Amino acid sequence: MEIEIALAILVILVGSFVQSSIGFGLAIISAPILFFIDPLYVPAPITVSALTLSIANSYRHWGSISFAELKYAIVGRIPGTVAGGLLLVVIDQKVLALWLGITVLVAVSLSMSRIVFRPTKKALFTAGFLSGFMGTSSSIGGPPMALVMQHEENDYIRANLAAFFVVSCLMSLVMLFSIDRFGVEEIIISLPLMPATIAGYWIAMRTARLISHDNLRRFSLGLCVFAGSGAIASYWI
Repeated sequence: MEIEIALAILVILVGSFVQSSIGFGLAIISAPILFFIDPLYVPAPITVSALTLSIANSYRHWGSISFAELKYAIVGRIPGTVAGGLLLVVIDQKVLALWLGITVLVAVSLSMSRIVFRPTKKALFTAGFLSGFMGTSSSIGGPPMALVMQHEENDYIRANLAAFFVVSCLMSLVMLFSIDRFGVEEIIISLPLMPATIAGYWIAMRTARLISHDNLRRFSLGLCVFAGSGAIASYWI
């Protein structure tokens, strides 16, 4: 048990570092791995970690947040959150592993694509819906929003993704609580992850400029492909 907790802490620390550096990545990296350690980690405890990290990043980049644009994504996030919660009600753990793996690989494909979206009202609403659906059901809600914002300035991306994640994580946790997927047990297992989340953020703030953004992105996507493929393979075992 102690080894499993230590591994979970390490995974969250790495995910927190990556997300603090490029704007998203904590859930994509950690969800498939933590699901193997203990399915209880997905989605609520990871969402708690994402909320903690997003608050820290929002505070740091407060001046670059555009609330006028984010409101369209937040409105879209509401029905997406409900749909994602309902999905959890009807699928079992093995199917959840398959869905988790597929979500990760789709997210990686979107991140590597040359598709160009601009943060229009319609695009933000759609991205918000997809983020709510994916985030609530699998804890991986960043890629749709990151895809819409990927061609904006770096501080804009980090700031607005972080602000959106604060609201979206709170929405997901309320939905998960309503379907009995976020209670005392999930809170207890989340506690050791909080210091690791802050540690990853702290390290990123002091070392991220020393690491190539492209190399970090490639490393993260490679790790995601490995973890996502493993989650899919577990469905057939």
